[in-house]
Amino acid sequence: MNTSKCCGGGPRSLVVRQQVSSASRCASHHLRTRATAVEVSGKAQGTATEEPLLLRAVRGEEVSRPPVWMMRQAGRYMKSYQELCKKYPSFRERSEIPELSIEISLQPWKVYKPDGVILFSDILTPLEGMNIPFDFLQGKGPVIEDPIRTMEQVERVCKLDPASAVPFVGQTLEALKKEIGNESTLLGFCGAPYTLASYIIEGGSSKNYTNIKKMAFTQPEVLHALCGKLAEGMVDYLSYQAESGAQCVQIFDSWASHLSPCDFEVFSLPYIKQIVSGVKAKHPDLPIILYISGGAGILERMADTGVDIVSLDTSLDITDARKRINDKTGIQGNIDPALILAGNKEAITKRVHQTIEQGRGTKHIVNLGHGVLPGTSEENVGYFFDTVKEFSW
Repeated sequence: MNTSKCCGGGPRSLVVRQQVSSASRCASHHLRTRATAVEVSGKAQGTATEEPLLLRAVRGEEVSRPPVWMMRQAGRYMKSYQELCKKYPSFRERSEIPELSIEISLQPWKVYKPDGVILFSDILTPLEGMNIPFDFLQGKGPVIEDPIRTMEQVERVCKLDPASAVPFVGQTLEALKKEIGNESTLLGFCGAPYTLASYIIEGGSSKNYTNIKKMAFTQPEVLHALCGKLAEGMVDYLSYQAESGAQCVQIFDSWASHLSPCDFEVFSLPYIKQIVSGVKAKHPDLPIILYISGGAGILERMADTGVDIVSLDTSLDITDARKRINDKTGIQGNIDPALILAGNKEAITKRVHQTIEQGRGTKHIVNLGHGVLPGTSEENVGYFFDTVKEFSW
């Protein structure tokens, strides 16, 4: 982590920014027509007065069917995305150049018209603005070359100013909102502090999370200090997204399920609550969804965070989950993504209808229990969306 200037970033960070800047100029040239189309179509579509289905459902209004979108609906399974990756191989290029991020976010929208369009980005995106440089390496994933493991390093983590650190996020959201108007709900997202801290302390992805757990049990004050700063940053980050056009946001706590429930209450739960209360203080009507993969054992605690919707993975039965939380929140989920990959239309139809019936009577967003799997055919994804959209109570 850079020690000379709070938010300056290190040499590696400078190289990455230069690469993204160079690619941005290229993307601007090749995608100028796409950007113009966004502006023109946005003016045409933004006139609808009725709020989008997903927003109405989350607010508890009566709807004719539940809304549907998919986690990772923009990405690796789509041929249009694969072609774009050949030209722009760096994930940071694709996620930090507005023209590219707009195009990728809209790829599934143009084909399937889901009820939610989510920003194409990554949970690590705001970290560089907090003086935590990172990169994505081919075949390795996210890498943080200088993991944080001392209080001195935590003290050098600075306050996030999203408008100056990640202006491309705001630009992308503004353009997406113009494009989709009120035909769909625009979703933003962030990572939860414990999950972000996992990457920061481990130096990237991990199988056993030994470094962060060692810190939790030997230097808890360091982990708390880091999570506290991350929570403050995510309040500002989600608020910035809302002010840029996001109508609903999702918090991803991908690795919290690796904590025992009692440790989740100490090292994750308070910081999710801090984000929710901080964002709600600024944007009280902004719906917030919480997703924790493998969160069956902490479901009741998830519902106690103050979020509007708890997103379920495939390990939970919706009927059982609703009983456990007594419909304290709405639910999202939870079709097995492998079912869509397999492509048995009869099985997809049966599971979709069963899932919708199980969610009837509460605020329900149909989604997968995890992100759509690479190798899933676009035809199968289309059939899934059509099956939900053709349903009517």
